[in-house]
Amino acid sequence: MRRFAALFESLDTTTSTRAKVEAMADYFSTAPAADAAWAVYVLMGRRVKRSVGAVLLHAWLREEAALPQWLVEESYGSIGDLAETIALLVAPERDTVNPAAAAQPGLTEWFEERILPLARQDAIAQRDAVVGWWHELPYLECFLVNKLLTGSLRVGVSRALVTRALAEVFKHAPTQIERALMGSWHPSAEFWTALARNEGHREVSHPYPFYLASPLEVPVESLGPRTDWLAEWKWDGIRGQIVRRAHESTLWSRGEEIITERFPEIVTAARALPPGTVLDGEVLAGGPGALLSFAHLQKRIGRRTVSAALLKDIPARFVAYDLLEWQGEDWRPRPLSERRAQLERCVGALAASAISVSSALDAPTWEALAKLREGSRAEGVEGLMLKNRQSPYGTGRQRGAWWKWKISPLHFDGVMLYAAPGHGRRSNLYTDYTFGVWDGEALVPVAKAYSGLTDEEIRRLDRWIRSNTREKFGVVRSVAPDLVFELAFEGIARSTRHKSGVALRFPRIARWRDDKPAREADTLADLQQLLLS
Repeated sequence: MRRFAALFESLDTTTSTRAKVEAMADYFSTAPAADAAWAVYVLMGRRVKRSVGAVLLHAWLREEAALPQWLVEESYGSIGDLAETIALLVAPERDTVNPAAAAQPGLTEWFEERILPLARQDAIAQRDAVVGWWHELPYLECFLVNKLLTGSLRVGVSRALVTRALAEVFKHAPTQIERALMGSWHPSAEFWTALARNEGHREVSHPYPFYLASPLEVPVESLGPRTDWLAEWKWDGIRGQIVRRAHESTLWSRGEEIITERFPEIVTAARALPPGTVLDGEVLAGGPGALLSFAHLQKRIGRRTVSAALLKDIPARFVAYDLLEWQGEDWRPRPLSERRAQLERCVGALAASAISVSSALDAPTWEALAKLREGSRAEGVEGLMLKNRQSPYGTGRQRGAWWKWKISPLHFDGVMLYAAPGHGRRSNLYTDYTFGVWDGEALVPVAKAYSGLTDEEIRRLDRWIRSNTREKFGVVRSVAPDLVFELAFEGIARSTRHKSGVALRFPRIARWRDDKPAREADTLADLQQLLLS
C-alpha cells in the first residue's frame, strides 16, 4: 500500500501527462506482478464491491476521534469527504507511525486478505479491523484504504494514460494493450504475465475497445467534399457491442458491462448472426418507427431481469453502425466504406427486426445536411455523426475521422438551492450544485450540475456559499436563493421520480447570471412547455 500511496501522490500532485505516464511506468516496472495488476484495475476506474458502508465508517469516526461530536461534524462538513476527514482526525502523524507497520502488505494482500474478506464478517469484526488500520496507517494510506473500502476512489488519470504507460513498459502497441484490458478480468500475477507476453484476452465474449467521436468545433465545410463523409443520426441510447462467437451471443455496454440479460430480444436476434461477428452500435428503446426517449430506456437499464410487461411496454432494438469482426477476422483496419458494405449485407440478411443498420442520411451538400440537422430534436436524436469513409476503426477518442455534430443545447435560468463539495483536489471546495425554477411562489429543484465554471468563479462561489448557508444536511448546504445561473441541457422528458415532474439530460452551467435577480429566473411552466415543442 505504501508504494501505491506514493504513486497516487505523484499522480494527484501534477497536471503533466508526461509526468503521470512516467510515474505509472516506474510503478508497473518495479511492483510485484499481482500488485501491478491491481493498480491497473484501480487506476482504470474499475470498482471493487464495497466492503463497508459510509454510514458505519461515519459512526466509528465519531467514536474514535478524540474530539467533541460537534467538532467532528463541523470538520466533516468543512472537508466534505469522509475518507479525508477520518485520515486527518484519526491517523497518526507520519513521524509517529508504529515502526512495526513499516513492512506494509502489498496492494494484493490489502485487497485479497484484508479489504475483500470484510464483506463476509460481522460489524464487530469489521470495526476492529478498520479502526485498527486507522490508528496504524499514516494519513495518505489511511485515506486510500477508506476510499477502497467504500469503492469510491477516483484517480486523476484517464484510461488512455494508463494504456500509454503499459505500452511503454511492455513495448506493445497501445491498441493491443487497450483490447487486452477490455471486458471482464481479475487482477492477478497470471493476468499480468499474459499482458506482458501480449497473449491477448482468451474469453470468447471479449469485446473491442470503442472508437469515440470528437465534438465538431469548426465549420462543417472545412472537412472537405461532402461525398467523403458518411452522415448518420446521433442516437440517444446506450453504446454497445454485440459479440457473436462460438455460438454464444453477448451484449456489452461502453462501460464494459455485460447487459445481455437486460435486452433479451436483441440477444435472441443476434443468434442469427454467423459466428465470428462483432457489431458496434446503439441500444435504443422502441420498435422500428417508434423511437422512445432515453428516460424509457433507463427503466430497462436498471433491471437485472426484465418482466414480460416491460418487454411489451418498452421494447428495445440495436441499431448497428459498424462491423468490427467478420468470420473471426478483425476488420477494424479496413476502411469504413468496406466495413459498412459488409455490415449492410450481414444485417440485411436477418429476419429479426431487433437489429438493423443505422441509415446513411441522403443529403448531397453540407447545406442540405445542415437543414436535416436542424430537425434533429423532432426526430428524437442529438444531432449528426460524420465519419470519413476511408477511416479505420480506431481506439478511444482519436480526432479527425469521426465527428459528432450535435444540435445546439436548450437553456434555462435557474436559482441555486444547494451546494456540495467536490472530489479529489476539489474536496474542500463547493463545486456540485442543485438548481431550481419557480413554481408559483416556491422554488422546485430541477437539475444538478458541476461543470461550466472557471476556477476563479468556483473559488468566488465557494466563498459566497459559506457566507450564505441557511442549513446543513451532512456535507450538503442549502443556500440563500439569490444567485441565478444559465444552464444548458440536451433534452427533457417527463419523470415520475422527480418532484418537478421533469428530467433534464446532461445539464451543465453555461454562465453565471450576475445581471439577473432571482425572481426573474425561469418557471416550471417554461420547462414543461419544452415537452410540447
